[in-house]
Amino acid sequence: MADNRKKRGGADRGLIALSEPYEVAYWSKKLKITPAELKAAVKKVGHSARNVEAYIKLQKHKASDRARIAVSQPYEVSYWSKKFKVTPARLKAAVAAVGHSSKAVGAHLARRKTAKKAKKSASKTPRKTTKKRSKKKAA
Repeated sequence: MADNRKKRGGADRGLIALSEPYEVAYWSKKLKITPAELKAAVKKVGHSARNVEAYIKLQKHKASDRARIAVSQPYEVSYWSKKFKVTPARLKAAVAAVGHSSKAVGAHLARRKTAKKAKKSASKTPRKTTKKRSKKKAA
């Protein structure tokens, strides 16, 4: 949808034209947001409908239940993996181990990280060596 209602091609559907009131109304209703939020999203990420939808999903995630990690949602896995700086597989394993609570998963991942650091530092501790004393010759 651009400025001409008779144009209905793929390129026209892929863009959001804020200058057209019917487009603002359509996209606001489709994305379940206010026109002001739509305008802010378009300003932030551009006129691409796909980018705006992804941005809105991310914003809704941030506003929704932050304490729960839903591993069935790919955008949630991506978000929490980046947040905890782990791979998606590690995140899913942590959720399986301690549950869906983001606090519990964060604590679990932090414990594992500190345990690894402690293990590495323990294996790299220098051993005490004795110095050989040289005998001084008395003249």
